[in-house]
Amino acid sequence: MTTPNEAAALLVAPPTLDLKGWTAWLSDRVAPAWRPGEWDAATLFFNGDPDNERTVAQKCVTVACASVSNSRGMCSPCIREWRASGLDEATFVAQHVPDRRKGSPGRFQVRCIVERDGQRCAQPKYCQRLCIRHYRAWSTKAVRESGVAAEVWARTGPEPCTEGAPFCVVMRCEQERWGLKTICSYHHYKYGREAPDEPVEEWVTRQTPFLYAHQFSLVPFSPVMRCEILYGLQQRDARGAKADPTSVRLMAKALAHLPHLLGTDLGDLLVLTSKGTSSNTNAHVKEIHRTLHIGHEEMRGIKPRDKHIWDLTAISIPSSQSKSGRRRATRGLIDFTAISQPWLRELALTWARDTDPATARLRDTVRVTAMASGRLAARPGGGTEPGRLGGTDMDTVMDGIRVMRREDGEIMARGTQRGMAHRWFSLLDFGRRTGLMNGVPTAFSRHRWHDIGHDDDEDNEGKAIPEPVIAQLDQHLDFLGREITYGQLTADQIRHMFRTAYIVLRDTGRRPGEICSLYQNCVKDGTDGPDLIWDNHKSKRHRRRLPIEEETANAIRAWLPIRARLDVPAQSARYLFPAVTADHAQPHMSTSNLSKTLRQWVDSIPRLTTDVPGPDGSPLPFDRSLIYPYAFRHSYAQRHADAGIAPDVLRDLMDHRNFSTTMGYYKVSLKRKREAVTTMRMHVVDRSGKPAPITSNTAYEARSVAVPFGNCREPSNVKASGSACPIRFQCAGCGFYRPDPSYLPAIEEHINSLRADRFTAEAMDADPFVIRNLSDQIAAFQQVLSAMRKQLDAMGSEERQEVEEASAVLRKARASRGRTTLPLTVINRRPS
Repeated sequence: MTTPNEAAALLVAPPTLDLKGWTAWLSDRVAPAWRPGEWDAATLFFNGDPDNERTVAQKCVTVACASVSNSRGMCSPCIREWRASGLDEATFVAQHVPDRRKGSPGRFQVRCIVERDGQRCAQPKYCQRLCIRHYRAWSTKAVRESGVAAEVWARTGPEPCTEGAPFCVVMRCEQERWGLKTICSYHHYKYGREAPDEPVEEWVTRQTPFLYAHQFSLVPFSPVMRCEILYGLQQRDARGAKADPTSVRLMAKALAHLPHLLGTDLGDLLVLTSKGTSSNTNAHVKEIHRTLHIGHEEMRGIKPRDKHIWDLTAISIPSSQSKSGRRRATRGLIDFTAISQPWLRELALTWARDTDPATARLRDTVRVTAMASGRLAARPGGGTEPGRLGGTDMDTVMDGIRVMRREDGEIMARGTQRGMAHRWFSLLDFGRRTGLMNGVPTAFSRHRWHDIGHDDDEDNEGKAIPEPVIAQLDQHLDFLGREITYGQLTADQIRHMFRTAYIVLRDTGRRPGEICSLYQNCVKDGTDGPDLIWDNHKSKRHRRRLPIEEETANAIRAWLPIRARLDVPAQSARYLFPAVTADHAQPHMSTSNLSKTLRQWVDSIPRLTTDVPGPDGSPLPFDRSLIYPYAFRHSYAQRHADAGIAPDVLRDLMDHRNFSTTMGYYKVSLKRKREAVTTMRMHVVDRSGKPAPITSNTAYEARSVAVPFGNCREPSNVKASGSACPIRFQCAGCGFYRPDPSYLPAIEEHINSLRADRFTAEAMDADPFVIRNLSDQIAAFQQVLSAMRKQLDAMGSEERQEVEEASAVLRKARASRGRTTLPLTVINRRPS
């Protein structure tokens, strides 16, 4: 696919430029009645309506302020005044009365304080709370030398003015003149800076009025550029984009001196707009520039689909429908020139013109066809003669599909590879149906060995984040969501929202998209505790119920009051995590926002380590690239599999379709256990503490019967799975007893229990043989314990770490055979 820089280079200047004809063509296509109530074609003035969702203009939330800004919340002056007021935000918004020297559109300006008999001066305040006429009178030498304050003088001296100041003569300027002859103070100072020697009557004809955040004027542009920009804005509007007056004003500031845009190099335009503007302004320039060149080609009779490089905006191919129900026009280029064989390129072009595919299908088909073209080009003959193609050529293409990579460089998943193969064969089927491939041998077609198998596991088990690493992440939760912006949310609200999303992601094992799309009422109290109500978008199974811990439910409940106070887009009203802006493709938080914030957080944590020691004995650093939102789903599944949750229960918890997917996590658990057994069997001792290594994993597993304090190899007990001990589990006195370091905690606990029993026996005045038996058992177990501790102390740090890790795995596996503490059931599970 063509990169953005290459795309810009393709929009070259037209060979000839008939400005008269170009202006006439534009004028015929510019709608004079565009945006009624906002656009005035006669005065070239746009007055955006803050109540129009398609205009970037928001009323200030301060009750007494009528200012309009290009973002939600308070306007900039109110923000400054709020920070200086010391009031909380709610009180300030309700009570503050702004004092704006320039006033606000549609509102009063602060008037002069001169008043007589209830009649207030009609002139606006200029200085010292006086209008310009009264200020000049007060500041005369006689009054100034008398030392009379302006407020005192206003009550005793002058008469109020009965008429307000007339408006500035600049077209559509609503600012009062403030005692000046023809123009307001804004234009007065601007005139003095820009053209003090030019007659003011001529200068004002090129001036815009004083513009607020929701307004722009095309007066500064040349007649050609007025048509160009208006055409570009109207085409942009027709594609569903919002009108952004601020960006147009900044464009006027940077580009008003140009005679026209068509034929001007885009790079030169971006240099002019790179300073003092915004990225949104640059986006406007790029889009309008592209739109004008597309329009000029249309004027010359060149159709967008006739070219070998398609501009998706020009051909109006829609993207997939979003969850919000809207269809958004797609931008970008599709480069058919990447297909080198003429017959194959023409086939792809004809297919695209005739079938009018959606964007994703078009991109995938051209991509896989370009890959196939490259593979065929490397074959003898280069694939340029379709009549000479055969089965080997098709095998080569299929081999290429099996190694196709994603944008991040990773090999595509099997499901994506199957999709690419389907696109490729659908194109060939189209060619055979339409006769475009009549000369291609049937050997160059699909055969049964070309099928791409299914993934063994849809969730790629084995990529779980280790629990010790998750524990380290939890210690740095205060850093999550710092130094990022998210719509109009405050820093505290952003941190709380992403902290809640992380906790739900970590504790529930749902896919990132399922977390982002949770509703506000997603927690319900069930018979055995809280349940999470969620939608399985992948399998199209909705309103699923998942048992969750009370701690997880409380995290969601703590976020809900804050969520209720947010000023969010209307489309986000029912979602737990709202969208960043009203024009977002999805009505809720996007997975890209979640992933980006998580990545920034993980990268900001000073130290993340594994539990594996390095050469110096300190833990090795953990690879942070392995921490991403979906990995927490693997962790959830692996955590349950390691805890011994029954496979059918885990399948329900994960909402898997295929049982083999669930069993993959148990394979990981078994692999870990086998590795632990391989390590531990070499450190087995007998009842006297002497080394007694076991020769194989199978022999170790066979003796791992349910004996609490170590393995047993007594035949009758092994056969009965540990329930037929001839000497009633007095293991330390048995010649078949084979403990290892993984049993150290159990042996210590048993020794303490025996000591308690001996103390009780002595208190009961039991027979000496009872007390002697208990003492002998304590001594025997203590001997085993001391021998294994001595063995551990003699090991090197790496070997000891390996033994301790193996011990932890085996203890966890033994514990899972007894009881579990994780949720075991899924409520109201629907059939797949």
